[in-house]
Amino acid sequence: MVLIASFMILLDISIVNVAIPSVQRNLGATYAEIQWVLAGYQLAYAVVLITGGRLGDIFGRKRLFIIGVSGFTLASLICGLAPSPVALIAARVFQGLMAALMYPQVLSVIQVSFPPRERGTAFGIFGGVIGVATISGPLLGGLLIQADIHIGSQALLWRPIFLVNLPVGIGAVIAAFMFLRESRAPSAPRLDIPGVALATIGLFLIAFPLVEGRDAGWPIWAFAMLAGGALVLVAFRRYILMRAARGGSPLVEPQLFGDRAFVVGSTIAMVFFAGIPAFFLTFSLYVQIGLGFSALHAGLTTLPFALCSAGASGVSIRLAPKLGKRILSVGCVLLVLGVIGLWITLALAGTGVSSVDMIPALAVCGTGLGFVVAPLINILLAGIQAGSAGSASGVLTTVQQIGGALGVAIVGIIFFGQVSSYAPVAAQSSAQTLAARLVSTGVPAPAVATATHTFTRCFLAQAGSSDPSATPPGCPVQSATVNCANDPARLSIAPGPLAAIPCVVAPVARQAVAEDFDHAFRDGLFFELAAFALVFVMVFALPKPKNLYGPSGDGDRG
Repeated sequence: MVLIASFMILLDISIVNVAIPSVQRNLGATYAEIQWVLAGYQLAYAVVLITGGRLGDIFGRKRLFIIGVSGFTLASLICGLAPSPVALIAARVFQGLMAALMYPQVLSVIQVSFPPRERGTAFGIFGGVIGVATISGPLLGGLLIQADIHIGSQALLWRPIFLVNLPVGIGAVIAAFMFLRESRAPSAPRLDIPGVALATIGLFLIAFPLVEGRDAGWPIWAFAMLAGGALVLVAFRRYILMRAARGGSPLVEPQLFGDRAFVVGSTIAMVFFAGIPAFFLTFSLYVQIGLGFSALHAGLTTLPFALCSAGASGVSIRLAPKLGKRILSVGCVLLVLGVIGLWITLALAGTGVSSVDMIPALAVCGTGLGFVVAPLINILLAGIQAGSAGSASGVLTTVQQIGGALGVAIVGIIFFGQVSSYAPVAAQSSAQTLAARLVSTGVPAPAVATATHTFTRCFLAQAGSSDPSATPPGCPVQSATVNCANDPARLSIAPGPLAAIPCVVAPVARQAVAEDFDHAFRDGLFFELAAFALVFVMVFALPKPKNLYGPSGDGDRG
């Protein structure tokens, strides 16, 4: 039941992206409000994870798990019934808080409930859940929205993406009451209130600008918050060392900082998880905006990645005892090869690339992900005592979230910077094509010049926008021309050449966007290559895993 609840919570990080247009239309939300629907969940989730893990140590992991899942399920109901953008944002923040209480308990329960010999299998299954949940959000969201579910005559539109959590959450709570054993830290420490305050403030100061900085244009306050957050976290580390020296019970156990496997592994996790969400952000933008795929089509395109990730996680259960930490190196090599393969595929196929063309590269990437996630978590937590399991789980999950936010921020700078910088090149070549087609259609020269100028101006404005899917002010809405874009017959029946201009502009504009996004996405792939290559190198700094698989496996035979 803990894995099902984990899947539900991880899924909600990505599934909302698919529903953004529907939410915006239905609730009349501004772009800023939509951003907070996404950011509110991420911020609340990231800043409370360490506290959530420690609360499980103190009050019981089963109790915190049930509270978290119950609250998350209630928040999902509120999201699904939200009458306004403000109500939806508030419910999403509540969702994130409850997820932060629940999720660390999953790792803790696995850590304290399974002996070393069985722990690898448990984490292997958990790794498969992470891999599938991380990338199946767009697919499930697309399916739910495509289904166009009604209650009577009332269309639910985007609401099923939240309401689908209700039966899952209720089932997880019932199963937890029946089958989950209670566990907590043996010494039952008190909650470290000053530590909670320092950790929460420091994480917020770092997470907020990483989530909101790009859309705000990276103002000076974003960098000031990042610097302030780093200083607060340094103060937090000094505080917990002082509190422990005085015999107190700090929020994070100091011995975690002395565990080389945990410190190095957490750094690896931060770098690794900086690459994964960043890839799927840019991939989703590329296929949906650049190539014009529907949300469902985009989700189906990632299916090979999800299936191979789940399969490789299962295989890692058998390979990890033989390879030890070297399985992480194998996974990184596969990820690097998969990303290179995808780059070559796109370079050869260009804007005419299909989902089928991308299957081999995505399958290799998914296999690599499956070989890294579960073994890495197992290696990280292998030497952690039961009394520190919640604290360690909270820190590990926080590191993953901060790494993901950092990766998205960096790749956002690269991707959108390339979209903007390459736009003049794409606009110039497309403007020439547009002018030639308009002339051949019989459009007068002055109108050709006006249409070409308008196209260039609007294309450049859209490419430089923080929301590349939005139509810039004073520009024609592309959706108005869709009906005739692929129908040459409309050109002959249009009342005069001027009326045919939108029909000529639409396909040229789509091709220009495709070329621009293709160039930007391929450049963004170098960030993922760098992240996975760095992880490959860092794996050599990991110590030999000890007591990782019990007496049947030595954890590392190399």
